[in-house]
Amino acid sequence: MGIYPEKIETIFEFKIPKGQIPERLDIYLTNNIKNATRTKVQRAIDEGVVFVNGKTAKASRKIQPNDEVICKILKSPPIDLIPENIPLDVVYEDEFLMVINKPAGIVSHPGFGNPYGTIVNAVLYHLGMREPIKIEIDDDDDEIENLDEGIIFSSDAIRPGLVHRLDKDTSGLMLISKNPDIHAKLAVQFADRTVDKYYYALVWGVFKEHKGRIEGDIGRSQRHRKLFAVVKQGGKPAITEFEVLEQFEYITLLRIKLLSGRTHQIRVHFSHNHHAVFGDISYSGDSIVFGGNNSVFKKVADVCLKSVNRQMLHAKELGFTHPESGERMNFSSELPEDFENVLNEFEKYNKDNQ
Repeated sequence: MGIYPEKIETIFEFKIPKGQIPERLDIYLTNNIKNATRTKVQRAIDEGVVFVNGKTAKASRKIQPNDEVICKILKSPPIDLIPENIPLDVVYEDEFLMVINKPAGIVSHPGFGNPYGTIVNAVLYHLGMREPIKIEIDDDDDEIENLDEGIIFSSDAIRPGLVHRLDKDTSGLMLISKNPDIHAKLAVQFADRTVDKYYYALVWGVFKEHKGRIEGDIGRSQRHRKLFAVVKQGGKPAITEFEVLEQFEYITLLRIKLLSGRTHQIRVHFSHNHHAVFGDISYSGDSIVFGGNNSVFKKVADVCLKSVNRQMLHAKELGFTHPESGERMNFSSELPEDFENVLNEFEKYNKDNQ
């Protein structure tokens, strides 16, 4: 779980004016409290912290003129986002957008547990911002554990910024906008799937077919709430296409295209199909999955696993249409050193053991 601060109690008081048409209490409060949701208001009512004329009231109670309404709602405190002078590997930049090559080990955006040292902190500094930015969190208790996945970044206070994200231990190309208008136009391209994103992944096992497609709804894991899983109910549709680039005895290098953008999608889909990404600590890729009975291979694989301590997943290719010029932009990045080193070890193993 993340590190979340204590919530602050906020009290809202209303004196219902003359002429007010009778209205359900929950609807009235939802409409009259900024950033309130029906769920949040209902929770306050269920917890007995909503009062009408000094008495607790039900959601269905109709408010009347001259009623005095008090509602207590717990709210997360604002977060201070600090622009930080963190080096960025800028692949392309103009007045509208940037493409960067993110190293593994750095979080894309801030959360309660990691307010500093993220790509967002670095981008804000790069774009000339120096003063801390206070972000009001429009949270809901049911969403608190999702804050690290984008609720914070949805705040208008910290745009311009990321158009999409990469996991902390995934390296590769990221697209960044420099103003809200460009951000919105790029977001449409992502939503319409006109952006080409190709990942290279080293996964456990071998494949019978040269190309393949994985489909499976992805939702919260019932076992580990910070992780995700292929689920039968309550998930969101996810489609992953792949092609085999190089096949070793127990390991395969894949080129992967996402046809949907679910959190941890590649890692979840391949782990679910018994091809966990090599080195993936969260999704069972950090131990010997295949080839454990082959002592020579096992020794090589053990050395490689200890040398990386992360999933071998890299966002290698990125293509999109420039929102201003209309030009098709295509970028490719080199595999990072740790990924290349592991590939070299398995290539050497294959050559020595054919």
